Amino acid sequence: MISRRALEIAAAVLTGIFGVVVVVSSLDNGIGWSSAGVDAGTFPFLTGIIIVLGSLYNLGQGALGRGTLAIVRVAVTPSELRRLAGLFVPAAIFVAVIPMVGMYLASAAYVFAVLALPRRRSVLSALVIAAATPLALYVVFERMFHVSLPHGALAAAFGF
Repeated sequence: MISRRALEIAAAVLTGIFGVVVVVSSLDNGIGWSSAGVDAGTFPFLTGIIIVLGSLYNLGQGALGRGTLAIVRVAVTPSELRRLAGLFVPAAIFVAVIPMVGMYLASAAYVFAVLALPRRRSVLSALVIAAATPLALYVVFERMFHVSLPHGALAAAFGF
């Protein structure tokens, strides 16, 4: 079980790290004024500072256990964690296999897995939707917008 306090502290630390990265990277672009006006890194720098300050506030609130839902002892139960993993794991696998098999094959497999494996749809229905998804992606992106989606190493091996 994950407590609300641990979840709030982890979220504050992660957003704080993100804010520090934004601040440090904006220093490379320059902050302040130049002869052309405001330097390119000024707005990201200020945004990063706001993110860090908000994260420090949230870290303090989480560590002290204050807030409107501080009495909630468990934020995620084991059954909720399984449901969350059921959404996150297939999505992570989908993103991981795109460089290998390409967007079209990966999206077909992802749609089929999400629809058929948890039995939200029949296998035949899931197959039809899974076949229609990459076709729709191809028509919309490759033909209508002339934007090539990743074809992956598998397509490159076959000469596409």
